[in-house]
Amino acid sequence: MAPEPPLLTMSGITKSFPGVRALDGVDLEVLPGEVHCLLGQNGAGKSTLIKVLAGAHQPDDGTIGWRGESVVLRSPIAAMRLGIATIYQELDLVEGLSVAENVHLGHEPTAAGFVVRGKEARTATAALLRRLGHPEIDPARLVGDLSAAQQQIVSMARALSHDVRLIVMDEPSAALDPDEVDNLFRIVDGLTADGVAVVYISHRLEEIRRIGDRVTVLKDGRAVARNLPAKTTPTSEVVALMTGRNVEYVFPARPGHRDLPEPVLTVEGLTRRGEFAPLDLAVRPGEIVGLAGLVGSGRSEVLETIYGARKSTAGRVLVDGRPLRPGSVRAAVRAGLGLAPEERKAQALLMLESVTNNVSVSSMSRFSRGGWLDRGAEREAARGAVRELSLRPDDPAVPVRTLSGGNQQKAVLARWLLRGCKVLLLDEPTRGVDVGARAELYAVVRRLADEGLAVLLVSSEVPEVLGLADRVLVLREGRVVHTAPAAELDEHRVLDLVMEGTPAS
Repeated sequence: MAPEPPLLTMSGITKSFPGVRALDGVDLEVLPGEVHCLLGQNGAGKSTLIKVLAGAHQPDDGTIGWRGESVVLRSPIAAMRLGIATIYQELDLVEGLSVAENVHLGHEPTAAGFVVRGKEARTATAALLRRLGHPEIDPARLVGDLSAAQQQIVSMARALSHDVRLIVMDEPSAALDPDEVDNLFRIVDGLTADGVAVVYISHRLEEIRRIGDRVTVLKDGRAVARNLPAKTTPTSEVVALMTGRNVEYVFPARPGHRDLPEPVLTVEGLTRRGEFAPLDLAVRPGEIVGLAGLVGSGRSEVLETIYGARKSTAGRVLVDGRPLRPGSVRAAVRAGLGLAPEERKAQALLMLESVTNNVSVSSMSRFSRGGWLDRGAEREAARGAVRELSLRPDDPAVPVRTLSGGNQQKAVLARWLLRGCKVLLLDEPTRGVDVGARAELYAVVRRLADEGLAVLLVSSEVPEVLGLADRVLVLREGRVVHTAPAAELDEHRVLDLVMEGTPAS
């Protein structure tokens, strides 16, 4: 039997921006009904390539073939009309519109030339949601009221509302818990069984082996490997292709037994009604404590309440034995707390500002002299913090938006390093960070802890919690169900606890 012809071919795709060649002659081939995984570090060219495929960028050179014919994708609408849909990591839904309105936005159902609203759109949307295995999502509900996983399903329904033949999924599992990831994979299996092709982008290499058929690896704007078998190519080979060096995806060694000082952070009976039950924990200088649990278990809410971004309904937070005023970020920062939030671009970084301004923003009083800002001292202090964390490039004058995900996270950490914080709260510290940069971040966090910083870590990736933390608290439905040294736990045990655990006595 003759091999099936490609659905998509991209040949010699080149794209430059001022000062950078983002794509340098990239080839990509996707077959009908396959999951083709696109891998590469941040800055490798993945985002630019999928924007060319989506019609959002026009290539400087190269050709695109679709179902055996040469095409020019002049706009996202042109790509969608051919049957190419892209679901970006940052979903482009309108939260103030209903599910049905989002699904049909820009191509509302019509009859006799008039736009049909209401019942017809909701009926069509309900059929798409059933196809995706989510009949429980109400087409009339506002998208802003849905969970992250449900919003992703809505984005898929919108793609399927066209006659889609290829769907690009950019980090689709980043905000999902294990059950939701399993459901995502069931949906992908259903789509490919119908002949729909999927281009799947993820930093989680274990997902590639589980869901992928073939792999293309990008590095520095070039395809350094094409059409590798996803299930049999060794992880070490993939990592070496992505990074250009052998990087062991391991965590820094934990220090041996130590007599640690008294806790710098103490949480007593902390409660936020409807989000998490009374919680006690303590973190000592030099210690990393991890919070493990599914999305919705209350992990991030605990961190934000400790930091004062949410006001507790009971209990208290103490730093060096002194209670903090509930619901006051200012009081928390003054006491020595720093937060690296889950959504660093939206909640932590000033994306249009320089690295210097991002690093110094919490320490401005340190550079004030008689009401004037000493810019020289500010730049020098920022440069020192940047170099201590090996942020690249090490020029603090560059805009933070030009940095990779890992280096943006380092900029957030440098802010609190400059501030001299005692307790670092980390929420999903490696989300959107590539495999090579993850190892660097793990080493940075471990070194800061070894130098006396107290770290409280939240991550949806159980191996990350177990590999980086000294002690782990497992949360389920807002309650601590187990506490143990990380060395005494494994991934299967933690997953059993987060899914079936009973509260610890």
